[in-house]
Amino acid sequence: MIKLGLPSKGRLQQQCVDWFAERGLEIERAEGGREYSGRVKGADGVELVLLSASEIPRELAAGRIDVGITGEDVVREKIPVWDQKVRLAAKLGFGHADLIVAVPSVWVDVDTLHDFDAAAAAFRKRHGMRMRIATKYHNLSRAFFRDAGVADYQLVDSQGATEATPLNLAAEAIIDITSTGETLNANHLKILSDGLILKSEANLCVSKTSTASVTDIEAFLALVS
Repeated sequence: MIKLGLPSKGRLQQQCVDWFAERGLEIERAEGGREYSGRVKGADGVELVLLSASEIPRELAAGRIDVGITGEDVVREKIPVWDQKVRLAAKLGFGHADLIVAVPSVWVDVDTLHDFDAAAAAFRKRHGMRMRIATKYHNLSRAFFRDAGVADYQLVDSQGATEATPLNLAAEAIIDITSTGETLNANHLKILSDGLILKSEANLCVSKTSTASVTDIEAFLALVS
C-alpha cells in the first residue's frame, strides 16, 4: 500500500483529476465524512490523501505520504535540502508559474538585478532602511539574491495579494509567482529582465524518506507514466 497526496481543492486539484483520467484512472473521494481521503480507481494498493498544496511537500519530506503532486516552487521553498528528501519524478505539463522579481513600472532606470542593487543601495542611503520586498518565498528569494550579489534589502512576509503591496506602500518591490503577467500589469509592476528565479510547474514527487516498498512505488510510477 502506498499513500498518494493530491491537492484538496482548487484548479490544481481538477488538473490532477484530469491528468489521472487521461491515464484511465479515476480519483474518487471517500464517503461517510472522510472527505480528505479516497482511492484511485484502477490502481490497486493506493490510498488517496487530500491535502493543501503547501502541505504536500512537508508530508513527503516526513515520509507520511509516499508520492504526491505539487508545484516545484513549494517543494524548493518549503523543504530544507529538499533534494535529500524528495525526488521530482516527472513534470506534468500543468500548474505553470514563474517565480519572479518585479518592481514598479515607473522605475524606468531599473531593468536588471544590477540596476536593482544600485537602487537598493541608494534607497538605504536616502531613507536609512533597507528596501522592502514582499514575498511568500523567503528561502528561494534569499538564495537568488545571494547568488546575484544583492544585499541591501529586507523581506516582508506576504500572505495576501503580494502584487498590491507596492501600491499600498507596504513594500517597494515583490517576489511572487505569475502565469500570464496580467495581475502585475494591473498593479503597475514590471519583471526585471534577469529576474526569473524559477520556472515552476506541477511535478509528480516521490518521498526519499518513505518506508513504503520501492517496488510498489515504482509500479505506480510505471502505471501513470
